[in-house]
Amino acid sequence: MRVLLDTSVLVPALVPALPQHEKAIPHLESALRGETSLIISGHALAECYSSLTAIPVSPTVTPGQARRLIEENVAEAAEEIVSLEGTEYLTVLQRMVDLGLESGSVYDALHVLCAEKASADELRTLNGRDFRRMPPDGETDLVVL
Repeated sequence: MRVLLDTSVLVPALVPALPQHEKAIPHLESALRGETSLIISGHALAECYSSLTAIPVSPTVTPGQARRLIEENVAEAAEEIVSLEGTEYLTVLQRMVDLGLESGSVYDALHVLCAEKASADELRTLNGRDFRRMPPDGETDLVVL
């Protein structure tokens, strides 16, 4: 099964101190064991870094630790890291306009397009509120954990 995990799953999977860790970690571990094929949107790497270095945990996650966590547990486990072309970003913006969505939900829309582009079987998220407003088209199922 080809599964795209969004940042709302990846970050708590990497940080045991976060409340959603127990819900998120099985999905990353499944990919690490090779039971699922992990797909990551390219911008998720940057989002994870931003989140990891900003979350209020003690001790804090240093920039070097964040990079290592992402590289060793996400990038190396990923079967595919999906990048978008310039015109695809414009497609995402048009989808936002068509749906009447604004602000930071555009970053979730990028995950959706990456899941569609990679023909993921599932896009898994802990952020059901935003993703239900813009579910993937085609064969990709939205799974809210």
